[in-house]
Amino acid sequence: MSRRVVRRATQTQAVAGRTPVALEASVVDLMRAQLPEVADRTVSAIIAEVPSYANALSGSMGEIIRNAVQLALGGFLTLATREDAGTPMAPALEGAYQLGRGEAKSGRSMEALLAAYRIGARVAWRDMARSAVDAGVGAEQLSRFAELVFAYIDELSASSAAGHTDELESSGRVRQRNLERLAHALLTGAAADAVVAAAERAEWEPPTALTAVLMPESQVSHLLSLIDSRTLQPSEEVPGLHDGTALLLVPTAESPSARAGLLRALRGTSSVVGPTVPWLEVVRSHERALRTLGLGLDGLVDTEAHLAEVLLAADPSARADLRAKVLAPLAELRPSTADKLAETLRAWLLHQGRREAVAEELFVHPQTVRYRVGQLRELYGDRLEDPRFVLEATLALA
Repeated sequence: MSRRVVRRATQTQAVAGRTPVALEASVVDLMRAQLPEVADRTVSAIIAEVPSYANALSGSMGEIIRNAVQLALGGFLTLATREDAGTPMAPALEGAYQLGRGEAKSGRSMEALLAAYRIGARVAWRDMARSAVDAGVGAEQLSRFAELVFAYIDELSASSAAGHTDELESSGRVRQRNLERLAHALLTGAAADAVVAAAERAEWEPPTALTAVLMPESQVSHLLSLIDSRTLQPSEEVPGLHDGTALLLVPTAESPSARAGLLRALRGTSSVVGPTVPWLEVVRSHERALRTLGLGLDGLVDTEAHLAEVLLAADPSARADLRAKVLAPLAELRPSTADKLAETLRAWLLHQGRREAVAEELFVHPQTVRYRVGQLRELYGDRLEDPRFVLEATLALA
């Protein structure tokens, strides 16, 4: 007997062996009458809470899924309320198994499908429990009913997981290798025609733009259910990436609202989010995310909010040389004096010569600022008015 058949037989026995719930026929009829509405609410909740399904459940596909949900719940009512509780679950399990295979073929993760199951169970139980309570079903029966609902969903989701795994173990392996090659081509700056060809081989529909996201590997699993199913996750060695850090290339529309949505999905993670760029240029996003990661910032980090820091940290040795050049006139002074004048020069540049603002930042009297600026003018002369020197000093001392 194949692994798939053994798994299905075991699952069938797990639910079929449970004691049915003795609900009145009128209660069951009421629940059956409400199944179309329950199915609609279930699909709407999945679309709202699992972004991977936003487009997949629209149009004719949405109608097919609604019918499948309705049939699955109807089958559950039969299984849970008939005295011959040994009614085979094979048709429902087969449908769930094929659903799992189909999700793997569509490139959606098992995490997204399991999230859909969890949401479906929650919505279905809420609606059916409300009907049962309104019909006067007692607490003990209601508890038993809840147990059977969630056991049934567990068996369906397990069967879907089996189908998803089996598909990935067969044809899915080929597609995964092609996706890896596509990610490698994107990250190594391969020619555009080669990258497009790699996308076609992987049956991957290119988005308008991609955003590179670096995050701890331990946080990836949950995120995959919240973002576009076309997200690429290179598992082979990625240049510049340390162990324990994962890279995701997330399809993101080139709009502030789309980026804001991605940042919301990443809340609570320790992620570094690169810029959103045309998909063929995602290596730029990856490289900037890596440079920003090197800054050692905590929590969720949006590279767009740290461009100055990234720029200044791009070449530390060049910045050190520039600082030494700018502060050369102070080299002969006592270290304490040189430090105070360097501090004053920085504040004077940043506040564009506003003495009161400089004094407030340095916690000194404005007259002290006036005295120190006089010293700086003696040491630097006309260079303090030279736009080129002002630029270099601002970068060196920032």
